[in-house]
Amino acid sequence: MFAIQLTERAQLRPLEPWQAEEFLAHIDRARPDVDPWIPWATFSTDLDSARATLQRYADKQARDAARLYGIWLDGTLVGGTMFVAFDTTTGICEIGCWLEAAGTGHGLITAAAQLMIDWAFRERGMHRIEWLTSPENVRSSNVARRLGMRLDGTLRDNFRYRDRWYDTQVWSLLADDRPGAAE
Repeated sequence: MFAIQLTERAQLRPLEPWQAEEFLAHIDRARPDVDPWIPWATFSTDLDSARATLQRYADKQARDAARLYGIWLDGTLVGGTMFVAFDTTTGICEIGCWLEAAGTGHGLITAAAQLMIDWAFRERGMHRIEWLTSPENVRSSNVARRLGMRLDGTLRDNFRYRDRWYDTQVWSLLADDRPGAAE
C-alpha cells in the first residue's frame, strides 16, 4: 500500500471508496470546521453519499483529472488534500485541503500540500498550481502563504452557499517561482 510519512505520527495515503465508513465518521467530526469551505462535506451525510464523494474522485483520478488523499494522525483519518482539478494539457491544477480540529497544529496540511506541489511540478510537468479559498478562511490563506504562493486576486461573490455569496481568493505558484527552478 502507498503511504508517505508526513511526520513520525502522520501519513498521507490515497482516500478511496472502500474507506467510505471511515471517511464519513471523519467528515462528521470535521463538519463544523470545514463547512462551507469544502462543499462536498455538506453533501457527505450518510454512507451512500460519502461513498459517492469518494467514487467521484476515484473516477476523476482514473481520467488523470483529480486526486484525493487522506491524512492519518496516529491511525485516525483527520483530514486530507486533493487535486481538485488536474489538467496536464494546460499544465494547470488546483490543490485543496481540509482538516478536523484534532489534526490542527501539526503542520500536516502544509507538509502534504508541499509534497503534492513538488510531484505536480517535477513528475507531471505542471506549469501553474492554484489554491482557491474564501478570504474568511484565514487558516487556508495562511497555508497558501507558507507554500510560497502569491495572491493573484479576489473574485467577488462568485460562490453561493446556503443563500449567501462568498468571495474567492485565487493564489498561485508557477513552476518558475520555485527555488532552483531555473537550474
